Amino acid sequence: TAGEVGHIRLDADGPAAYGKAGSFEGFCSGAGIAVMGKKMLSIYNGVTTIPRDNVTAKTIADAAVSGDKLANAIYRRCGEKLGLGVSILIDILNPERVVIGSIYQRSGHLLAESMNETIRKEALEISAQCCKIVPAMLGDEIGDFAAIGVAKDFAEAEL
Repeated sequence: TAGEVGHIRLDADGPAAYGKAGSFEGFCSGAGIAVMGKKMLSIYNGVTTIPRDNVTAKTIADAAVSGDKLANAIYRRCGEKLGLGVSILIDILNPERVVIGSIYQRSGHLLAESMNETIRKEALEISAQCCKIVPAMLGDEIGDFAAIGVAKDFAEAEL
């Protein structure tokens, strides 16, 4: 599990991933967004277009795109935590580029503003200025390529 940044705890409380509440993965994954959405829906008294019987990252994203205030608040929170996690990586590794798949590849338009705002506040300025955040180019096909790689390695090992 070396290098798995999803296990970094970003907050003492928050959605759990791998049994660790408040983790990077807990806040910045589709499942984490759905958990945040359900929690926020349970205490929200305003009008929302998020379907209470089908709370997913996609239904929340669709609501956010249509201007739903609660949905946008959920994605803003996710973007803030994404920015915090990326800031930690920038401060430790000083990368020129951070490639983010999954939720950022699908919903970067909902996350970028709050993520970048947090990076500006949290990361060392000189390091943040030379780091570009980009969505993964393989998108949802990453699993397909991973499976092909595993099969290729297995086939070569059998020869």
